[in-house]
Amino acid sequence: MTIYSLYIYDRHCICVYYQDWHRSRRPKPAVEGGILPAVSQAVSPAPHLTNGSTAGSVYSAFSSPRNTLSSSSGVVVAVNDMLGQAPAPSPLLQAPPSPITAPTTSTGLAFDEEAKLVYGVVLSLRNMIKKLSGRDEQFVNYRTSAYKLHVYETVSGYKFVMLSDPGAESLRFVLRQMYVGPFLEYVVRNPLVQMDSREYGIDNEYFRASIDRMVRGLSVFP
Repeated sequence: MTIYSLYIYDRHCICVYYQDWHRSRRPKPAVEGGILPAVSQAVSPAPHLTNGSTAGSVYSAFSSPRNTLSSSSGVVVAVNDMLGQAPAPSPLLQAPPSPITAPTTSTGLAFDEEAKLVYGVVLSLRNMIKKLSGRDEQFVNYRTSAYKLHVYETVSGYKFVMLSDPGAESLRFVLRQMYVGPFLEYVVRNPLVQMDSREYGIDNEYFRASIDRMVRGLSVFP
């Protein structure tokens, strides 16, 4: 079985997180203003550098020189007391460098458009199922000749969407484990993540690493 990608949408229908594994064709970076900051460095718009700025000096609004977090207790153990100095990137809310992989081609579609299409498919099929089968019927996955889409929706309205190869079994249990595990630990209990802000995504180093470790640890992961 091959797992292609993961999207997380908040209750405002906004994509707040993205990660992929075995995609041979990736989307183009999103257009400026097309996605929120802290969704995924892989598909974020390239920063515009002016006045002698360098890529290393462009940081997320989350960055803070001494913002750290104890993941076991959920307590902030240090705060920013270096006002007036150039900010350094906080490891808590920055994605780790992407590993070197084989060259991939582009789908020709910008990521912000792709994210809207994925959510539109989920919303349309969910509404169709409810109208045809009743309100108690749940939409959990659908399959085409090229891929299979799996959905898990939380009580708070967050939607976890995963794409895999069409022969995969249901991955709804995996999406639920992502929610009750890494999502609650490194997003909900993380005071540095602004959930439902409509201004920032939820990407951070610990959450991304935990999701990656969970997916690669599956017995069905090639």
